[in-house]
Amino acid sequence: MRIMSIGFFAGILGCQMAAVLPSSEGVQGLLLGAAAGFLLAAVVAWLRMPAVAKALLLLATVLAGWGFAAWRAELRLADSLPMALEGQDVTVTGVVAGLPQDFERGLRFTFRVESGVEGVPEMLSLAWYKGFRDDEWHTLPALHAGERWRLTVRLKRPHGNVNPHGFDYEGWLLEQGIRATGYVRPDRANLRLDAFVPGIMNLVERSREHIRARFQEALPDAEYRGVLLALAIGDQRAISQEQWQIFARTGIAHLVAISGAHVTMLAALVAGALGWAWRRCPWLALRWPAQQAAVLAGFLAAFGYCLLAGWGVPAQRTLYMLGCVALALLLRRETEPSRVLAFALLVVLLIDPWAILAAGFWLSFGAVALLLLVGSGRLRTAGWLHEGLRAQWAVTLGLVPALLVLFQQFSLVSPLANGIAIPLISFIVTPLAIAYALVPLQMFADLAHMALAATMVPIEWLAEFPMARWQQAAPPPELAVLATLGCLWALLPRGTPVRWLGLAMLVPMVMWTPPRPPPGEAWVAVLDVGQGLAVHVQTANSDLIYDTGPAFSADANSGERILLPYLRAMGVRRLDTLVVTHQDNDHAGGAEAVLAGIPVGAVLFSLPENHPVRLIADHRGRACAAGQGWEQDGVRFSVLHPVGGSVPRKSNDASCVLQVEAGGRRVLLSSDIEAVSEAGLLGRNPAALASDVVVAPHHGSRTSSTPAFIAATSPHWVIFPVGYRNRFRHPNPEVWARWAASGARLLRTDASGAVRIRLGAGEVQVDAAREAFPRYWHGR
Repeated sequence: MRIMSIGFFAGILGCQMAAVLPSSEGVQGLLLGAAAGFLLAAVVAWLRMPAVAKALLLLATVLAGWGFAAWRAELRLADSLPMALEGQDVTVTGVVAGLPQDFERGLRFTFRVESGVEGVPEMLSLAWYKGFRDDEWHTLPALHAGERWRLTVRLKRPHGNVNPHGFDYEGWLLEQGIRATGYVRPDRANLRLDAFVPGIMNLVERSREHIRARFQEALPDAEYRGVLLALAIGDQRAISQEQWQIFARTGIAHLVAISGAHVTMLAALVAGALGWAWRRCPWLALRWPAQQAAVLAGFLAAFGYCLLAGWGVPAQRTLYMLGCVALALLLRRETEPSRVLAFALLVVLLIDPWAILAAGFWLSFGAVALLLLVGSGRLRTAGWLHEGLRAQWAVTLGLVPALLVLFQQFSLVSPLANGIAIPLISFIVTPLAIAYALVPLQMFADLAHMALAATMVPIEWLAEFPMARWQQAAPPPELAVLATLGCLWALLPRGTPVRWLGLAMLVPMVMWTPPRPPPGEAWVAVLDVGQGLAVHVQTANSDLIYDTGPAFSADANSGERILLPYLRAMGVRRLDTLVVTHQDNDHAGGAEAVLAGIPVGAVLFSLPENHPVRLIADHRGRACAAGQGWEQDGVRFSVLHPVGGSVPRKSNDASCVLQVEAGGRRVLLSSDIEAVSEAGLLGRNPAALASDVVVAPHHGSRTSSTPAFIAATSPHWVIFPVGYRNRFRHPNPEVWARWAASGARLLRTDASGAVRIRLGAGEVQVDAAREAFPRYWHGR
């Protein structure tokens, strides 16, 4: 079982990291090769050659895993939205398949299509907006899980931002089975057809919705209501960003998800209670052993809780492990813990081969494997306190490489924070939250919130420590593998030779720093932030951010979701300069988050007097003005626009224009200037505009990129920072054609992802993230 699970895991991992899927013939070849390998392994085992048989079995399961994952991927990708239907109004009939989620401008929900236009995928992610402007807002109808609706929708194929070390939204959609996204169009034909469609999952989702409403009514203004909802039904979207930051700094984020500990705890409570009652009923005890009845009851309780909690990977893993133990006890068979974990791994991957893409998969199975490592091979047992401390040390140390690869940080106060939070949340808060979910007594909700609030007092205190967490750049894979091996060696039982060497193997990873440009060079990254602009300019010893992308809602912006994680992964701990070119949301929407999330030396801006960024910047800020400039590490930065003291009619024409020059090569960052500003630049010093790379003015709108400006800049590369199928239809086809006619090579961030440029004495080097980090699902 263990060899098969490891091989199957390796095969699926190889497939999910691939840029392209094998052809149908290739998939058949992989599966036939696996079948031949299994047969040959059986023959070799019969010939009593166990080592060769195990090697053949491992190879066969790798081929089986790769072929299985590729087959499943082709089936899912086949359910795709035809390009001809993108942006078209289509009418579909289906069922609200998940919990509808409120957001600032409307509702978001998953919709399972039953009928409609041919080619529309089965699962859709939809938004239903109250309106796009304040003057057109209207009330939305109540929307509930399990309802059948006929809706007019406008759809697009799955698409997400692609940045170095960024979240892969397209991969996440693929795992969720969502093959198109879109929004509901205002239409009188939008109609609720049935108040409830019978079905097990519809009943589960409706139950989750009722429980959520019950918590909202019982704790309307409670600070930690969102955490209690996460513990009871797995709905984490009501947890504030500030609370997530506290959980991350203290290393207890796993406790506010439906973790294996919660599932196991509930199963143990139910099994213990039923076993106690069963033994006191002679009629029942004589007909079926109490232990077997208790085990079955515990498994069914865990299954119900996993359904109610949203069926996440940690919950699934625990359920399958409990199922394996329950089956063994029912059949009166002995099972090794490692075989149980291998069985759970195999079942999870068979059901969901994309689970391997989720951070929770690695952390969940990794934590259990570490607990098995430190809990086995011991000659004598220690006290419960010693065992608990050893387990906490194993998980804290053993997950450091994974946490640095996935999140570029780990908590230094995690052992103490978990020592406080685990018993309180697992044995008091979670049972009370579940009790209120099942039995709506106000007392349970109040006690759960009081216990959680008391737990958070020392946790928040720990989070305020200046060195509460370690942050660094994302380590390369080879150092992460070396550190993982070191952690495993260090956690082996006492008596293992040179265990200290394992800790020493961590040093290269935690001391690693990413390469930076040599003096006289600059690396420029035009990030993929959708319909907006954000650029990172790095020299040998400095970092500059030029614009910060859009704010998506009151609670989400590209500064928080894209820029700060990107900077952390790149090892940037301080910005020397932040340039906010003008007040438009798609350029300044993430500025406040950046200023709050990372130290910033100086702020250049072209903003109104009362703009929040000016107030936050305070003494660090100054207005952009043509003629400003500075040199850093042999790289020249020059502000070309606006002219100091001028008051443009449009905010776009107040945009800061910055030129970066290294080794005689130039990049022109033009923000949102339009034809009027272009004419001003041409009138002042047209020769200064010549650049090797130009970020197209105003995303390539028809009001910019005049023929004279194109001729003056005469670039080799032009980059259009645009969102996929944006409502402004940028870039304008005529503008695109004008730049193409100039002989420049054109890139757009919605098709290329982030674009990275290397400026120096040699040729300008340009590469795109979607080419550098390809995945088979990108663009499909």
